[in-house]
Amino acid sequence: MIKNYLKIAWRNLIKNKVHSFINIAGLSVGMAVAMLIGLWIWDELSYNKYFTNYDRIVQVWQHQTFNGSVGSQTAMPIPLGLKLRESYKSDFKYVVLSTWTQEHIITYGDKKFTQLGNHVQAEFPDMLGLKMIRGTRSGLKDLSSIIINASLAKTLFGDVDPMDKTLKIDNQWVVKVTGVYEDMPNNTQFRDVTFFAPWDLYMTTMPWLKNAASRWGNNSWQIFAQLAPGADWEKVSAKIKDIKLINIAAQGDKIGADFKPAVFLHPMYKWHLYSEFKNGINTGGSIQFVWMFGIIGVFVLLLACINFMNLSTARSEKRAKEVGIRKAIGSQRVQLIWQFFMESMLIVAFAFIFSIILVMLALPWFNGVADKKMSILWGNPWFWSLSLLFSLISGIIAGSYPALYLSSFKPIKVLKGTFKVGRLAAIPRKVLVVLQFTVSVTLIIGTIIVFRQIQFAKNRPIGYSRDGLIYLVEKTKDIHDHYAAFKDEVIKSGAAIQTAESGSPVTGVWSNNSGFDWKGKAPGMQDDFATVGVTDDFGKTVGWQFEGGRDFSKAFLTDSSGIVINEAAAKFMNFKNPVGEIVKWGDKPFRVIGVIKDMLMSSPYEPVKQTFFYLDKNPEGVISVKINPRSSTHEALDKIATIFQKYSPAAPFDYKFADEEYAKKFDEETRIGKLASFFAFLAIFISCLGLFGMASFMAEQRVKEIGVRKVLGASVFNLWRLLSTDFVILVAISFLIASPVAYYFMHGWLQGYAYRSEISWWIFGVSAAGAIVITLVTVSFQAIRAALANPVKSLRSE
Repeated sequence: MIKNYLKIAWRNLIKNKVHSFINIAGLSVGMAVAMLIGLWIWDELSYNKYFTNYDRIVQVWQHQTFNGSVGSQTAMPIPLGLKLRESYKSDFKYVVLSTWTQEHIITYGDKKFTQLGNHVQAEFPDMLGLKMIRGTRSGLKDLSSIIINASLAKTLFGDVDPMDKTLKIDNQWVVKVTGVYEDMPNNTQFRDVTFFAPWDLYMTTMPWLKNAASRWGNNSWQIFAQLAPGADWEKVSAKIKDIKLINIAAQGDKIGADFKPAVFLHPMYKWHLYSEFKNGINTGGSIQFVWMFGIIGVFVLLLACINFMNLSTARSEKRAKEVGIRKAIGSQRVQLIWQFFMESMLIVAFAFIFSIILVMLALPWFNGVADKKMSILWGNPWFWSLSLLFSLISGIIAGSYPALYLSSFKPIKVLKGTFKVGRLAAIPRKVLVVLQFTVSVTLIIGTIIVFRQIQFAKNRPIGYSRDGLIYLVEKTKDIHDHYAAFKDEVIKSGAAIQTAESGSPVTGVWSNNSGFDWKGKAPGMQDDFATVGVTDDFGKTVGWQFEGGRDFSKAFLTDSSGIVINEAAAKFMNFKNPVGEIVKWGDKPFRVIGVIKDMLMSSPYEPVKQTFFYLDKNPEGVISVKINPRSSTHEALDKIATIFQKYSPAAPFDYKFADEEYAKKFDEETRIGKLASFFAFLAIFISCLGLFGMASFMAEQRVKEIGVRKVLGASVFNLWRLLSTDFVILVAISFLIASPVAYYFMHGWLQGYAYRSEISWWIFGVSAAGAIVITLVTVSFQAIRAALANPVKSLRSE
């Protein structure tokens, strides 16, 4: 019986080639999209599960209250980590202090590379459960040790055994390789980290850290921990909540106590998808994209199933006699249902095979856009189980309506010729077409709004000049110690017109401070400023723009106690005429000598933070260089590199273009926009396939009507309009439904940005026009073809 079902299904597939192609192509694309999104969701949900103690690892966070608003951060003081280790041993198996993941220079012989790494306490590898290839996880107990990943080991040593080889970190720490661990997967928190070095090495070779080791108000490090067996992270969070507040108050730090720090634990399984906090409450994070793309995947697959149902029911009259004859010779309805389901499953089987091919072809591009390293999970039983279940469900959904509808035909009416489908039979098809284009138009509107928000932020004034501006992060002291000579040679070479040193790059703020006072400051008002130490030529180098006052100058010795503030700082301090005002930073008074336009150094989607720029005799951190516009960039960089290597032979010449680093701030939104537009395009493609099939069927169904109209004088344009009008009306209805839906969801999405665009009416107009044009282009081929057909052929049998 099944063999006969398959034979008949195959014959119908071959007989109706266009109909079969549309169904298989639509389902293939729909299933490929669902599969890609499924792989992406799997990758997101399995983030950090590589680590052995995934469900027990936490990071220590804190809430701080600033003028009534609660902010959340991961920056922590050293004594907090020490206190947790000593006083809460029953709650934690490990408590580990860590630096931030930063670029460091790794040198071996004449090889030198910039690599990302952390200084961590010795228990860190055990806590993560690193998979060691050589050595053991206890390798960091030696003060002068380092453990590296397999890729770095291969880069430095090739096939030679790396154990006990000597390396240099930042040309100041000599360390010995005591372990090599397996590269961590792309979907882990520390995927880019290539080495871990001892925390104690960091502490003993940085003199300024001696003071920081006892200061509860210095939030400059990270703390990770592993809970003890049986400990609950929420209960432990409640237990340690006030630990910092109590100790910072006991230390006499009134400013720090005024921020009301509340310590809490954030479990590893929430790091990636639930990392956003607003006013002290976890509001989610990337999980919204998991839901969003998951819903898109379901709808795109549903669009493909709708095509199948529409085309199958539309061709019901063609198969009505077949159903009638089979029922007349004894076929039961259940047998007919099985027959139509078998046809559906055969189409789905072909579609599944083609979808696998499409996924294999699309994955390299998809990985590049999504910043993933996914692959088809060939050996994963869950993948195949879910894929087959997905295919089965798709086949049932796609074949259910045709199977139930076609099998319900009465044989007497069909064979007597009195069976008519009727006008009402077209209503379900029209509803499904409306649903298809509602989804497609919603995706079009959403994509336009995402890209408009990105462009809106990109067009935001940045307050400085990015043209020809590069900066170098000082990983060694070599350039800093010879800065005057370096600057002089670079400018004399003609490669640059200006250079400057600063404590932060123009694309980020590395230091924030409190404890300021000024005339008119409200009692009890909390303050928090971004603070950037600079040399006197910083402003000339970055091209900041003055609203009032002047720049730093060597001609004024008093500028050593002068500051330049931005507009946000003037507004925050409520200065109407800021120039000349005195601001105290601790016990030291500073005079405002200039006010600049807000420099956009942090997130382009957030308000600019109030910022102080002050002269620093030792602003070690970053060197900014303004390339000479009269010189080619390539030649200028070669000259700068030569001079750089002269003064810092141990460091690679790693420079960053300010405009490229600024562009990276849009990476996540751009990624979302590209993926959304990709899925929107495929949704439209699937919908257009359905429209093409429906238009083809309608033209075939009305061929005699068209012939009569043409004989009576109807023009090609009139016939085209006749066949196209119904589809345009359906798309217009889709637009009316999609517009409020898209507005609701995209308005909510935009609320996540403090600096955001508005949803303009023209977006909906463009989307409507686009949808109608796409519809007309899709339908017109069949409509014009039918209108141009010779009426003699269609009316010959009359």
